[in-house]
Amino acid sequence: MQYWLMKSEPDEVSIDDVMASPQQTTAWFGVRNYQARNFMRDQMQVGDGVLFYHSSCPEPGIAGLAEIVSTPYPDASQFDAKGKYYDPKATQEQPRWISIDVKGTRKTRLLALAEMRTIPALEEMVVLQKGSRLSITPVTPAQWKAVVKLLK
Repeated sequence: MQYWLMKSEPDEVSIDDVMASPQQTTAWFGVRNYQARNFMRDQMQVGDGVLFYHSSCPEPGIAGLAEIVSTPYPDASQFDAKGKYYDPKATQEQPRWISIDVKGTRKTRLLALAEMRTIPALEEMVVLQKGSRLSITPVTPAQWKAVVKLLK
């Protein structure tokens, strides 16, 4: 089992939106970074744990826990010529971008980015590194355990 931190802008998809969706499941779409796409395509497995992180908001941080519940599949938003995630180079025969389904398992208190920075067990977490902007990053088992303990 692996662990991931996945960022979402809460005005697009929040932990509340996921928890209110059918089966508390949503497609993770719109990823347009090759490294993040490769994590989804090549490394994520059904059952992996997810730290659901709200980004680009007044108080960013971990807002809930989730798990991966599907294998990767083509992101339909790459084919929508009127959508903000459209990619004219993507074709049905050779899609460039991937989606994966995520199921919310628990909304938590917000573990704010500022608080995360004060926790020694998290100091090596990718999201806390200067210049880190990836929307999906790996989380070590020790970091996962530390976060889950803080959120109990």
